[in-house]
Amino acid sequence: MFEAHHRGMHRVEVLAAQTLPNFGISCAAASGTNGKQAPPSIIKAVVCGAAGGIGQTLSLLLKLEPCIDELALYDVAPVVKGVAVDISHVNSSCKVVGGFTKEGLHTALSGANIVVVPAGVPRKPGMTRDDLFKVNAGINADLAVACAKSCPNAMFLIISNPVNSMVPIWKGVLEKCGCYDKRKLFGVTTLDITRATTFLSEKLGLPPLKVHVPCVGGHAGTTILPLLARSTYISDGKLDQKTVEALRTRIQFGGDEVVKAKDGAGSATLSMAYAGAGFTAAIAKAMREGKGDESVIRTCAFVDSEVVPGCGFLATEILIGKNGVTEIISPFDIMSDDERAAFDRMMPDLKSQVQKGFDFAKEYQVKSS
Repeated sequence: MFEAHHRGMHRVEVLAAQTLPNFGISCAAASGTNGKQAPPSIIKAVVCGAAGGIGQTLSLLLKLEPCIDELALYDVAPVVKGVAVDISHVNSSCKVVGGFTKEGLHTALSGANIVVVPAGVPRKPGMTRDDLFKVNAGINADLAVACAKSCPNAMFLIISNPVNSMVPIWKGVLEKCGCYDKRKLFGVTTLDITRATTFLSEKLGLPPLKVHVPCVGGHAGTTILPLLARSTYISDGKLDQKTVEALRTRIQFGGDEVVKAKDGAGSATLSMAYAGAGFTAAIAKAMREGKGDESVIRTCAFVDSEVVPGCGFLATEILIGKNGVTEIISPFDIMSDDERAAFDRMMPDLKSQVQKGFDFAKEYQVKSS
Protein backbone atom coordinates (compact mmCIF):
# COMPACT_ATOMS: atom_id res chain seq x y z
CA MET A 1 0.00 0.00 0.00
CA PHE A 2 2.88 2.30 0.82
CA GLU A 3 6.42 1.75 1.91
CA ALA A 4 9.23 3.28 3.88
CA HIS A 5 12.02 4.99 1.98
CA HIS A 6 15.55 5.46 3.24
CA ARG A 7 16.41 8.59 1.31
CA GLY A 8 16.44 11.13 4.09
CA MET A 9 15.25 14.63 3.28
CA HIS A 10 15.86 14.52 -0.46
CA ARG A 11 12.85 12.57 -1.75
CA VAL A 12 10.51 15.53 -2.10
CA GLU A 13 11.13 19.23 -2.42
CA VAL A 14 9.83 21.00 0.67
CA LEU A 15 8.20 24.35 0.09
CA ALA A 16 8.47 26.70 3.07
CA ALA A 17 5.17 27.96 4.45
CA GLN A 18 4.98 31.70 3.85
CA THR A 19 2.23 32.78 6.23
CA LEU A 20 1.14 29.82 8.34
CA PRO A 21 2.38 28.99 11.84
CA ASN A 22 5.11 26.35 11.95
CA PHE A 23 3.31 23.09 12.68
CA GLY A 24 6.20 21.13 11.11
CA ILE A 25 3.88 20.78 8.11
CA SER A 26 4.83 21.75 4.59
CA CYS A 27 3.52 21.40 1.09
CA ALA A 28 5.21 18.72 -0.97
CA ALA A 29 6.06 19.03 -4.62
CA ALA A 30 3.70 16.86 -6.62
CA SER A 31 4.69 13.21 -6.79
CA GLY A 32 2.86 10.12 -7.92
CA THR A 33 0.39 9.80 -10.74
CA ASN A 34 -2.11 12.49 -11.55
CA GLY A 35 -5.28 10.42 -11.40
CA LYS A 36 -8.79 11.49 -12.32
CA GLN A 37 -10.33 11.19 -8.86
CA ALA A 38 -12.19 14.34 -7.94
CA PRO A 39 -11.81 15.77 -4.43
CA PRO A 40 -14.79 15.32 -2.11
CA SER A 41 -17.49 17.89 -2.82
CA ILE A 42 -17.89 18.53 0.91
CA ILE A 43 -15.33 17.88 3.63
CA LYS A 44 -17.00 17.12 6.94
CA ALA A 45 -14.94 16.95 10.12
CA VAL A 46 -16.13 15.57 13.45
CA VAL A 47 -14.55 16.30 16.84
CA CYS A 48 -15.18 13.48 19.33
CA GLY A 49 -14.64 14.95 22.78
CA ALA A 50 -15.62 18.45 21.71
CA ALA A 51 -16.71 19.68 25.15
CA GLY A 52 -13.35 19.09 26.83
CA GLY A 53 -10.38 21.34 27.37
CA ILE A 54 -8.78 20.42 24.06
CA GLY A 55 -12.03 19.83 22.20
CA GLN A 56 -13.61 23.26 22.65
CA THR A 57 -10.58 25.19 21.43
CA LEU A 58 -9.92 22.65 18.68
CA SER A 59 -13.50 23.01 17.48
CA LEU A 60 -13.21 26.79 17.36
CA LEU A 61 -9.98 26.60 15.35
CA LEU A 62 -11.48 24.11 12.91
CA LYS A 63 -14.46 26.44 12.41
CA LEU A 64 -11.93 28.89 10.96
CA GLU A 65 -10.41 26.35 8.57
CA PRO A 66 -11.36 27.13 4.93
CA CYS A 67 -10.77 23.55 3.74
CA ILE A 68 -13.48 22.21 6.09
CA ASP A 69 -17.06 22.71 4.93
CA GLU A 70 -19.02 21.09 7.77
CA LEU A 71 -18.14 20.54 11.42
CA ALA A 72 -19.97 18.26 13.85
CA LEU A 73 -19.24 18.19 17.58
CA TYR A 74 -19.72 15.11 19.77
CA ASP A 75 -19.31 14.59 23.49
CA VAL A 76 -21.01 12.64 26.26
CA ALA A 77 -21.34 15.94 28.16
CA PRO A 78 -24.59 17.78 27.28
CA VAL A 79 -22.74 21.11 27.20
CA VAL A 80 -21.46 20.13 23.75
CA LYS A 81 -24.75 21.42 22.32
CA GLY A 82 -23.97 24.83 23.75
CA VAL A 83 -20.41 24.69 22.46
CA ALA A 84 -21.77 24.04 18.97
CA VAL A 85 -24.16 26.99 19.19
CA ASP A 86 -21.39 29.23 20.52
CA ILE A 87 -18.90 28.58 17.72
CA SER A 88 -21.65 28.60 15.09
CA HIS A 89 -21.82 32.37 15.65
CA VAL A 90 -18.28 32.75 14.27
CA ASN A 91 -18.57 34.28 10.79
CA SER A 92 -16.48 31.81 8.80
CA SER A 93 -17.54 29.67 5.86
CA CYS A 94 -17.47 26.34 7.74
CA LYS A 95 -20.97 25.27 8.82
CA VAL A 96 -21.49 23.81 12.30
CA VAL A 97 -24.05 21.05 11.76
CA GLY A 98 -24.71 20.44 15.44
CA GLY A 99 -23.58 19.33 18.86
CA PHE A 100 -24.42 15.70 19.59
CA THR A 101 -24.45 13.56 22.72
CA LYS A 102 -24.40 9.76 22.91
CA GLU A 103 -27.75 9.13 21.24
CA GLY A 104 -26.67 11.31 18.30
CA LEU A 105 -23.25 9.78 17.69
CA HIS A 106 -24.28 8.05 14.45
CA THR A 107 -25.76 11.28 13.10
CA ALA A 108 -22.60 13.19 14.01
CA LEU A 109 -20.35 10.66 12.27
CA SER A 110 -22.43 9.97 9.17
CA GLY A 111 -20.75 11.34 6.08
CA ALA A 112 -17.57 12.31 7.94
CA ASN A 113 -14.32 12.57 5.99
CA ILE A 114 -12.19 13.39 9.04
CA VAL A 115 -12.71 12.31 12.67
CA VAL A 116 -10.52 13.99 15.29
CA VAL A 117 -10.48 12.30 18.70
CA PRO A 118 -9.37 14.22 21.80
CA ALA A 119 -11.94 12.24 23.85
CA GLY A 120 -11.04 10.93 27.29
CA VAL A 121 -9.84 12.16 30.64
CA PRO A 122 -7.06 14.78 30.75
CA ARG A 123 -3.79 14.49 32.58
CA LYS A 124 -3.66 15.61 36.20
CA PRO A 125 -0.68 16.24 38.48
CA GLY A 126 1.13 13.01 39.21
CA MET A 127 -0.52 11.16 36.33
CA THR A 128 1.46 9.66 33.50
CA ARG A 129 0.08 8.93 30.06
CA ASP A 130 0.05 5.30 31.10
CA ASP A 131 -2.27 6.15 34.01
CA LEU A 132 -4.76 7.44 31.46
CA PHE A 133 -4.85 4.12 29.66
CA LYS A 134 -7.35 2.45 31.97
CA VAL A 135 -10.07 5.01 31.22
CA ASN A 136 -9.23 6.17 27.72
CA ALA A 137 -8.75 2.72 26.20
CA GLY A 138 -12.42 1.80 26.51
CA ILE A 139 -13.59 5.21 25.33
CA ASN A 140 -11.45 5.00 22.20
CA ALA A 141 -12.38 1.40 21.43
CA ASP A 142 -16.08 2.27 21.59
CA LEU A 143 -15.56 5.28 19.32
CA ALA A 144 -13.64 3.13 16.83
CA VAL A 145 -16.62 0.76 16.62
CA ALA A 146 -18.98 3.69 16.07
CA CYS A 147 -16.76 5.05 13.31
CA ALA A 148 -16.54 1.63 11.66
CA LYS A 149 -20.33 1.60 11.46
CA SER A 150 -20.95 5.21 10.49
CA CYS A 151 -17.90 6.49 8.54
CA PRO A 152 -15.55 3.56 7.79
CA ASN A 153 -13.68 5.43 5.06
CA ALA A 154 -12.85 8.54 7.09
CA MET A 155 -9.40 9.69 8.19
CA PHE A 156 -9.00 9.04 11.93
CA LEU A 157 -6.80 11.48 13.87
CA ILE A 158 -6.12 10.32 17.44
CA ILE A 159 -5.17 12.85 20.11
CA SER A 160 -6.30 10.89 23.20
CA ASN A 161 -3.43 9.88 25.45
CA PRO A 162 -1.50 7.70 25.67
CA VAL A 163 -1.23 8.01 21.88
CA ASN A 164 1.39 5.25 21.74
CA SER A 165 -1.28 2.81 22.95
CA MET A 166 -4.53 4.41 21.74
CA VAL A 167 -3.62 4.28 18.04
CA PRO A 168 -2.90 0.51 18.12
CA ILE A 169 -6.29 0.07 19.82
CA TRP A 170 -7.93 1.83 16.89
CA LYS A 171 -6.11 -0.44 14.45
CA GLY A 172 -7.11 -3.59 16.31
CA VAL A 173 -10.77 -2.60 16.65
CA LEU A 174 -11.10 -1.39 13.06
CA GLU A 175 -9.56 -4.67 11.89
CA LYS A 176 -12.17 -6.58 13.90
CA CYS A 177 -14.83 -4.49 12.18
CA GLY A 178 -13.33 -5.23 8.77
CA CYS A 179 -12.59 -1.66 7.72
CA TYR A 180 -8.98 -0.88 8.66
CA ASP A 181 -7.00 1.18 6.14
CA LYS A 182 -3.46 1.83 7.34
CA ARG A 183 -3.23 4.97 5.20
CA LYS A 184 -6.00 6.66 7.18
CA LEU A 185 -5.06 6.23 10.85
CA PHE A 186 -2.85 8.87 12.49
CA GLY A 187 -1.60 9.52 15.99
CA VAL A 188 -1.31 13.31 16.21
CA THR A 189 2.20 14.18 17.39
CA THR A 190 2.26 17.71 16.00
CA LEU A 191 2.59 19.26 19.47
CA ASP A 192 6.05 17.70 19.77
CA ILE A 193 7.12 19.55 16.61
CA THR A 194 5.58 22.85 17.69
CA ARG A 195 7.37 22.61 21.03
CA ALA A 196 10.64 21.67 19.36
CA THR A 197 10.52 24.57 16.92
CA THR A 198 9.44 27.01 19.64
CA PHE A 199 12.11 26.02 22.15
CA LEU A 200 14.91 25.85 19.57
CA SER A 201 13.99 29.15 17.93
CA GLU A 202 13.98 30.82 21.36
CA LYS A 203 17.50 29.55 22.03
CA LEU A 204 18.71 30.72 18.63
CA GLY A 205 16.86 34.04 18.63
CA LEU A 206 15.17 33.17 15.34
CA PRO A 207 11.54 33.29 14.17
CA PRO A 208 9.89 29.85 14.56
CA LEU A 209 9.19 29.73 10.81
CA LYS A 210 12.94 29.58 10.22
CA VAL A 211 13.34 26.40 12.28
CA HIS A 212 12.31 22.86 11.34
CA VAL A 213 12.69 19.96 13.78
CA PRO A 214 11.15 16.57 12.92
CA CYS A 215 10.19 14.50 15.95
CA VAL A 216 10.23 10.73 15.62
CA GLY A 217 9.61 7.68 17.80
CA GLY A 218 6.47 8.04 19.89
CA HIS A 219 4.45 10.63 21.78
CA ALA A 220 5.34 10.15 25.44
CA GLY A 221 8.41 11.12 27.44
CA THR A 222 11.65 9.65 26.18
CA THR A 223 9.91 7.97 23.24
CA ILE A 224 9.73 11.48 21.73
CA LEU A 225 12.97 12.02 19.83
CA PRO A 226 13.44 15.50 18.31
CA LEU A 227 16.03 15.35 15.54
CA LEU A 228 17.84 18.48 16.64
CA ALA A 229 21.21 17.53 15.18
CA ARG A 230 19.98 17.93 11.61
CA SER A 231 19.53 21.67 12.19
CA THR A 232 22.37 23.57 10.52
CA TYR A 233 22.42 25.91 13.51
CA ILE A 234 23.34 23.02 15.77
CA SER A 235 25.65 21.22 13.34
CA ASP A 236 27.52 24.52 12.89
CA GLY A 237 28.20 24.56 16.62
CA LYS A 238 25.96 27.48 17.60
CA LEU A 239 24.63 25.39 20.51
CA ASP A 240 26.78 23.12 22.63
CA GLN A 241 25.90 19.51 23.40
CA LYS A 242 24.75 20.28 26.95
CA THR A 243 22.24 22.82 25.63
CA VAL A 244 21.04 20.38 22.97
CA GLU A 245 20.47 17.67 25.58
CA ALA A 246 18.54 20.11 27.79
CA LEU A 247 16.39 21.08 24.81
CA ARG A 248 15.66 17.44 24.05
CA THR A 249 14.55 16.80 27.63
CA ARG A 250 12.34 19.91 27.69
CA ILE A 251 10.64 18.84 24.44
CA GLN A 252 10.11 15.31 25.74
CA PHE A 253 8.55 16.49 29.00
CA GLY A 254 6.88 19.69 27.84
CA GLY A 255 3.50 18.33 28.90
CA ASP A 256 4.72 17.93 32.48
CA GLU A 257 5.90 21.54 32.42
CA VAL A 258 2.36 22.71 31.61
CA VAL A 259 0.65 20.42 34.14
CA LYS A 260 2.95 21.71 36.88
CA ALA A 261 2.48 25.35 35.86
CA LYS A 262 -1.32 25.00 35.92
CA ASP A 263 -1.02 23.60 39.45
CA GLY A 264 -3.70 20.95 39.09
CA ALA A 265 -6.06 23.10 37.04
CA GLY A 266 -5.41 21.43 33.69
CA SER A 267 -2.94 20.13 31.14
CA ALA A 268 -1.62 21.31 27.77
CA THR A 269 -5.08 21.81 26.31
CA LEU A 270 -4.55 25.03 24.37
CA SER A 271 -1.27 24.16 22.69
CA MET A 272 -2.59 20.67 21.89
CA ALA A 273 -5.71 22.15 20.32
CA TYR A 274 -3.54 24.48 18.25
CA ALA A 275 -1.30 21.64 17.08
CA GLY A 276 -4.24 19.31 16.46
CA ALA A 277 -6.00 21.94 14.38
CA GLY A 278 -2.87 22.40 12.30
CA PHE A 279 -2.63 18.69 11.56
CA THR A 280 -6.35 18.43 10.80
CA ALA A 281 -6.09 21.38 8.42
CA ALA A 282 -3.22 19.63 6.64
CA ILE A 283 -5.32 16.48 6.19
CA ALA A 284 -8.22 18.56 4.85
CA LYS A 285 -5.88 20.34 2.45
CA ALA A 286 -4.54 17.01 1.17
CA MET A 287 -8.07 15.71 0.64
CA ARG A 288 -9.15 18.92 -1.09
CA GLU A 289 -6.14 19.36 -3.36
CA GLY A 290 -4.87 15.83 -3.90
CA LYS A 291 -5.31 14.01 -7.19
CA GLY A 292 -4.85 10.27 -7.55
CA ASP A 293 -1.95 9.12 -5.39
CA GLU A 294 0.09 12.33 -5.48
CA SER A 295 1.55 13.70 -2.25
CA VAL A 296 0.35 17.08 -1.03
CA ILE A 297 1.63 17.40 2.55
CA ARG A 298 4.84 16.48 4.36
CA THR A 299 4.74 16.26 8.15
CA CYS A 300 5.25 13.91 11.11
CA ALA A 301 2.69 11.57 12.66
CA PHE A 302 2.44 8.26 14.54
CA VAL A 303 1.48 5.76 11.85
CA ASP A 304 1.33 2.07 11.03
CA SER A 305 4.90 1.35 10.00
CA GLU A 306 7.41 -1.42 9.40
CA VAL A 307 10.41 0.90 9.63
CA VAL A 308 11.28 -0.78 12.95
CA PRO A 309 10.53 -4.52 12.82
CA GLY A 310 8.33 -5.67 15.67
CA CYS A 311 7.13 -2.21 16.69
CA GLY A 312 4.05 -1.77 14.51
CA PHE A 313 3.74 2.01 14.84
CA LEU A 314 6.25 4.83 14.68
CA ALA A 315 6.19 8.61 14.61
CA THR A 316 8.19 9.70 11.61
CA GLU A 317 8.01 12.02 8.64
CA ILE A 318 5.35 11.04 6.13
CA LEU A 319 3.84 12.25 2.89
CA ILE A 320 0.06 12.59 2.74
CA GLY A 321 -2.27 12.69 -0.24
CA LYS A 322 -5.98 12.57 -0.96
CA ASN A 323 -6.39 9.05 0.47
CA GLY A 324 -4.01 9.31 3.41
CA VAL A 325 -0.37 8.30 3.81
CA THR A 326 1.42 7.93 0.50
CA GLU A 327 4.94 7.40 1.81
CA ILE A 328 6.75 6.82 5.08
CA ILE A 329 10.21 8.37 5.29
CA SER A 330 12.72 6.48 7.39
CA PRO A 331 14.35 8.74 9.99
CA PHE A 332 17.65 6.90 10.16
CA ASP A 333 19.50 8.76 7.41
CA ILE A 334 19.13 12.09 9.19
CA MET A 335 19.92 10.97 12.74
CA SER A 336 23.18 11.76 14.46
CA ASP A 337 24.98 8.91 16.23
CA ASP A 338 23.77 10.30 19.56
CA GLU A 339 20.16 10.43 18.35
CA ARG A 340 20.35 6.90 16.98
CA ALA A 341 21.61 5.70 20.36
CA ALA A 342 18.72 7.50 22.12
CA PHE A 343 16.30 5.98 19.59
CA ASP A 344 17.58 2.48 20.30
CA ARG A 345 17.40 3.05 24.08
CA MET A 346 13.77 4.12 24.02
CA MET A 347 12.58 1.48 21.55
CA PRO A 348 11.79 -1.24 24.16
CA ASP A 349 9.48 1.22 25.95
CA LEU A 350 7.76 2.20 22.71
CA LYS A 351 7.28 -1.42 21.66
CA SER A 352 5.79 -2.20 25.07
CA GLN A 353 3.36 0.72 24.88
CA VAL A 354 2.27 -0.21 21.35
CA GLN A 355 1.81 -3.84 22.37
CA LYS A 356 -0.33 -2.75 25.31
CA GLY A 357 -2.77 -1.23 22.85
CA PHE A 358 -2.77 -4.31 20.65
CA ASP A 359 -3.39 -6.54 23.68
CA PHE A 360 -6.37 -4.43 24.75
CA ALA A 361 -7.86 -4.54 21.26
CA LYS A 362 -7.42 -8.30 21.11
CA GLU A 363 -9.51 -8.77 24.27
CA TYR A 364 -12.06 -6.07 23.43
CA GLN A 365 -15.46 -7.42 22.45
CA VAL A 366 -17.17 -5.60 19.60
CA LYS A 367 -20.87 -5.47 20.44
CA SER A 368 -23.26 -6.22 17.61
CA SER A 369 -26.18 -3.86 17.06
